[in-house]
Amino acid sequence: MGAAIIDDRRVLACERTSPPEVAGRWEFPGGKVEPGESDVEALARECVEELGVRVEIGAQVGPSVSLAHGRAVLRVYAARLVDGDEPKALEHSDMRWLGADELADVVWLPADAPIVAALPPFLA
Repeated sequence: MGAAIIDDRRVLACERTSPPEVAGRWEFPGGKVEPGESDVEALARECVEELGVRVEIGAQVGPSVSLAHGRAVLRVYAARLVDGDEPKALEHSDMRWLGADELADVVWLPADAPIVAALPPFLA
């Protein structure tokens, strides 16, 4: 699961540190759903772990994307920061707020490309 954290018509992009084959590429924060968790619970937990922020989860952005030979599915949900929290790059080498006209300024992971294409209406 991933969170497209949106604030002031911009989305938060995070730069991967590992594994080596994807280090330096950009993604939406998030991770795996643990047994017994919903997508929303997993994203809330992952945003605290990766960014030190609490988020409110909204609608799914773009299509669900099959990953790694169909073994997993990526779903990204719009999210917003709660209580004025400021994200910190706790598990990423960098992070950046991007407006709709800046989405192509970073090299996204291939699985995130369909989500990025669906983002502009969320940033209007």
